[in-house]
Amino acid sequence: MANSQTATVEGAAELAVVTRAGLVESRHIGSAVLLDPQGEVLASLGEPEAITFPRSALKPLQAVASLRAGALISPESVALACGSHLGTPRHQELAATTLAKERLDETYLKCPAAYPGRSKDLEEHLRAEKPKTPLAFNCSGKHAAFLAAARTQGSRLATYTDSNHPVQQVVNEVYAEYCEETPTATGVDGCGAPAAAMSLTGLARGIGKLASALTRRDAEVHAFTVAQAMLDYPWAVRGPGETDTVVMEQLGLLSKLGAEGILVVAAPDGTAAAVKTLDGSSRANHLVALSLLASRGKIELNDLQRVLTILVKPITGGADETPAGELRLSETVTAAL
Repeated sequence: MANSQTATVEGAAELAVVTRAGLVESRHIGSAVLLDPQGEVLASLGEPEAITFPRSALKPLQAVASLRAGALISPESVALACGSHLGTPRHQELAATTLAKERLDETYLKCPAAYPGRSKDLEEHLRAEKPKTPLAFNCSGKHAAFLAAARTQGSRLATYTDSNHPVQQVVNEVYAEYCEETPTATGVDGCGAPAAAMSLTGLARGIGKLASALTRRDAEVHAFTVAQAMLDYPWAVRGPGETDTVVMEQLGLLSKLGAEGILVVAAPDGTAAAVKTLDGSSRANHLVALSLLASRGKIELNDLQRVLTILVKPITGGADETPAGELRLSETVTAAL
């Protein structure tokens, strides 16, 4: 079990730096951990045993719980349940379809109403004079899966986000089994569902075990379903051109961000890297996590370079976007590779 302390500035490691004109302009500090397929630590930076809220990085495990609790939803809807999506019309339509199959609609969703996350979609939404809708909220797929499970169970629909609801109890069982930790505390996530606190190591272990369902004969069928759905429908997990979607499309790795600077990435054999940036920034997270995985041969260097060119925004200056600096790994991380 993780300890009861959150990460500190004193215990944090420098993960990446931003330079301009050869000078360090910004420093990203936090924690990172790399685990092997058996869940043993291969590399540790900062305080990965300190507790944190993984937030949406836990959605794939929550999806396993929804299926285990009885949700009868399509693989595409499973991918949406894992997602922190951008609320595009396609995402909204899939969430609505998931609900409709249970004879439910958006009024049953307990997540907040929102506008689409991309400017183009937002403009079209406003032009059509449509109001905010919970279908556009980034967690609508997760909530739809919870409702589908509750419907199968015959448990109360109105209280599916309560921590003592039967569906949420299954979620906690999945955390204990996959992360090998009991949540240290439970808060309320931005979507209104319970938010479990655990160590970064526990998160990496849980998602690594989930990813390994793709290659293990003894894996839980629901874990295989979730992992395969994420890879088959990566657009549903985030959105075209977005970080998690790009990683899954280009590298075949499970990738799931969480709010406040959380990221976990796992290979099909169960090797997993998790990162928490202390101030909640996510700018350096994929650079750190993917580099850790590449150091163990889970990503070819050419593929790593190609994908990082897509994911890492260049540091530029002027209208012609002349290179003016770079985001690069810290010496602490490069020493651990």
